[in-house]
Amino acid sequence: MNQSEAIRIIKYPHVTEKTSMLITKSNTLTFIVDGKANKSKIKQAVETLYNVKVDKVNVLICKDGKKAYVRLSKEYSAPELASKIGIM
Repeated sequence: MNQSEAIRIIKYPHVTEKTSMLITKSNTLTFIVDGKANKSKIKQAVETLYNVKVDKVNVLICKDGKKAYVRLSKEYSAPELASKIGIM
């Protein structure tokens, strides 16, 4: 997957009190993603954009759009990545 496809899939990070807690407690980042994207495409997009390894992706459809909870592999730090992309 190339950068432009990944940028099209990952719209923006979703930041709330709950997602901030998930970043520190379960190494999980939350993104609003394209409504047509599936879990495997979301995983590839996050790995391409941020150079990390993703363990698991959970998605849910809300009024904001499709929300993806992306859990990073143990060797990568979600708080570090969150500060790098400006969430925390």
